[in-house]
Amino acid sequence: MDDVDRSILAVLERHGRISNNELAAQVGLSPSPCLRRVRNLEESGVIRGYRALIDPAAVGRGLRVFAGVRLLRHTRADVVAFEDGVMALSGVVACHHITGSFDYLLQVEVADLPAYEEFHANQLAALPGVATVNSFVIMKTLDPA
Repeated sequence: MDDVDRSILAVLERHGRISNNELAAQVGLSPSPCLRRVRNLEESGVIRGYRALIDPAAVGRGLRVFAGVRLLRHTRADVVAFEDGVMALSGVVACHHITGSFDYLLQVEVADLPAYEEFHANQLAALPGVATVNSFVIMKTLDPA
């Protein structure tokens, strides 16, 4: 990976639907070598895919919460049971196994605060092995783009 590949990745992270001609112009290549590099990055697994960024409020998920989850026990069976259960919950957008005060940090998106209360009490806290859940309601998100 060289500086040109890094430039391609930086542009694609911000504008995943950019045309190859526009991408080539932005990184200082002609279209054919640019396309070759993008395909190499895809085939090598550096580029894992492309996604649409959805406005959560437009699809009924206007409340975003980060939830720190601590487990009661950390046996392999308990961890697997929690991970399988949490990934089946529809409000969970991302789940990160982390170090520090919590075992997991979840990004949860639901319609509103009553919907999160229901999610927290009846779904998340009911998962196997959950000891505590600390919720952090997002008031504002700054977009770097």
